[in-house]
Amino acid sequence: MSEGANGRRDRIDEDARRKMSARASPGPSPLRGFGYFGMIGWAVAVPTVGGALIGLWLDRNWPDGFSWTLALLLGGLVVGMFIAWGWIEKERKE
Repeated sequence: MSEGANGRRDRIDEDARRKMSARASPGPSPLRGFGYFGMIGWAVAVPTVGGALIGLWLDRNWPDGFSWTLALLLGGLVVGMFIAWGWIEKERKE
């Protein structure tokens, strides 16, 4: 009869250890992907829009033979992509 009680006690101890381990180091949240998506979106959108706004200002104040708006829009897009790429690489290493 004590053999059955020891088996149950061992099983309960193992379950408790497993639950404590799961609480100590939880896995990634399912919502974490949405956070990544938002962070990458902002990392690309802010430099792109910023470049376009600076380009509009330059086109109004110093008109030239080419479009500052288009040039800085594309430049902001490239900068934003590098920022997003660096952020993804940093998260992947962690």
